[in-house]
Amino acid sequence: MERLTYQEAGVDVEAKERLMARLLPRIRATFTAGVLSDIGTFGALFALGDHPGAPVLVATMDGVGTKTKVAAMAGRHEVVGGDLVRHSVNDLVVQGARPLFLLDYLAASRLDPAGVEAVITGMGAACREEGVALVGGETAEMPGVYREGEYDVVGCMVGVVARDRIVDGSGIVPGDAVIGLASTGLHTNGYSLARAALFERARLSLHAPVPGAGEPVGEALLRPHRCYGRAILRLLDEVPIKGMAHITGGGIPGNLIRTLPAGCRAVIRRQTWVAPPIFTLIQRAGGVPDEEMFRTFNMGVGFVLVVAAEDADRAVRHLREFSEEAWIAGEITAGERGVEIA
Repeated sequence: MERLTYQEAGVDVEAKERLMARLLPRIRATFTAGVLSDIGTFGALFALGDHPGAPVLVATMDGVGTKTKVAAMAGRHEVVGGDLVRHSVNDLVVQGARPLFLLDYLAASRLDPAGVEAVITGMGAACREEGVALVGGETAEMPGVYREGEYDVVGCMVGVVARDRIVDGSGIVPGDAVIGLASTGLHTNGYSLARAALFERARLSLHAPVPGAGEPVGEALLRPHRCYGRAILRLLDEVPIKGMAHITGGGIPGNLIRTLPAGCRAVIRRQTWVAPPIFTLIQRAGGVPDEEMFRTFNMGVGFVLVVAAEDADRAVRHLREFSEEAWIAGEITAGERGVEIA
C-alpha cells in the first residue's frame, strides 16, 4: 500500500510555513508598543499597562477545519460549534489567560437555517459552560466560493491575564517534568488526512466499527474537543506551571516546541499512554508513517504542561481531582531545542 501523508491529502504544512516566513516582516511592521508576543504563540498578547499587575489582553483565532465535512455527513453540526469554543479556550489558558468573549464567523455557499442554528446552539452551550460571552460575529453566504452544502466556522476569542501571571515557558530548565492530559480523539485537527485514509482509501462508512473502541467511525471522529480551561486555571492557583502547549495541528512535536526556551529538549515517553483506537485505524487504513501521525494528530494527548520535577506528582494529583486523565509523559533535557518522541 502506498503510504498516505497530510500533503497527499491536500494539506501542505511546509508550504504554509514558507509563506508565513515571507509574511512575517510585513506583519511585524504593524506592531505597536502594547504588543508583547511575536507571531507563533498560542495567543497574541497586548498589554494595557506597564506595571506588573497590569491587564494583558490575549487573543486567539482559529477554526475547526474539515471536521465540518464529517459533521455535515452525520448531520451533527452542533459539535463543531462547541468545538470552536473549547479549542479557543485551550489556546488562551496556555498563557494563563481567563477567557472573556468570542466573535464567530460562519460562511457557506448557501445558509441552511437548521444547520446554522445547530452550530450556534452548540457554540452557545459551550460558551455558557466555559463562562465565555458570545458577543457577535459575521454570517456570510458565498455561492461559488464554497461547494453546495459546505461551510466554514472560525472564531476570535479574547481573554485576560495579569502581566506578572503570564505563562511563557521562559523558566523551563533541564530536569523539569512534562505532564500529558488525555484527548478525546482527533479534537479539531488532521481531518483531511483522516477522511482520505478512512473514506477514500479504506472506503469505510460513518457506521463502520472502530476495532477496540466499541463505537462507529462517525462517533469517534465527532467526539467533542476536550476543554482543559477550568482545570488549568484551578491548577495555576495550586502549582507553579512553567509552560503549556495545546496539542493541535503539528502534533506534540510542533506544539510543545513553541513553549521551550533555547537549550531545552523535551523527551516524550511514548509508552506512558495508549492512543485511542481511532488513530490506529487511520494509520492502518492509510498506511500513514509513525512520524506523519505524530506531526498531524494529537495521538491521544490533547494538552501538555511543564512543571518542576518536585511539583509533578502534586500537579497530576490535582488534575485528576479536576476530572482530567493526567500522567507524567516525559522530561526536559539539556540539548538542541526540540521535541523527541522516545
